[in-house]
Amino acid sequence: MHKAEGSSPFRLILISPPTTTAAEAPILQCLFEAGLQTFHLRKPGASAAEVEAYLQAMPQQYHRRIVLHGHYELAQHYSIGGLHLPAAARTTWAAQAHLRQPVHSLSTSFHSLTELRRHRRRYEYVFLSPIFDSISKQDYGQAFALAEVQQELQRLQQRRHYAPQVVALGGITADTIAQVRAAGFAGAAVLGSVWQAADPVAALRQLL
Repeated sequence: MHKAEGSSPFRLILISPPTTTAAEAPILQCLFEAGLQTFHLRKPGASAAEVEAYLQAMPQQYHRRIVLHGHYELAQHYSIGGLHLPAAARTTWAAQAHLRQPVHSLSTSFHSLTELRRHRRRYEYVFLSPIFDSISKQDYGQAFALAEVQQELQRLQQRRHYAPQVVALGGITADTIAQVRAAGFAGAAVLGSVWQAADPVAALRQLL
């Protein structure tokens, strides 16, 4: 499922809030209808039954746009689009058992350029964060100089074999997404700028 660099359009990804509210599922369906193509379902502490109930609340036509951050066994029963491996899950046997499914995209998260350089597993894309001060997490401030990241992304493109699609995460808004594009990122992942907005659908459309 790994496409050549430069062949894919800029990817906008929405991450779920860590806890679920009654309004979340209806809003998410509206976001899908507004053009959201990739949604990361991240619910730390949620049980498999709770994550499954979340999936069941979504029309099946949108399941292929959903990426799981845990309870990967659910991918055997639903037409999930992908699996995301946090650092702690990258080496667990339970996760590895589900990573051989060719229909699923694989993604992970990095928090330093060193990690990005050294890791060679073939993920479809990887998150690099925090690029700006986080909106949803207090005291989670910008960790990179964009000029340095831009240089590193350019170097990665020179690899003869595997160069990951790098997606910016952390503090991305309608005001900063142009900087992300200019730096050469393959996409942007957002959370607070959409979910904390008075009108999440309008906020998403400003980013698309």
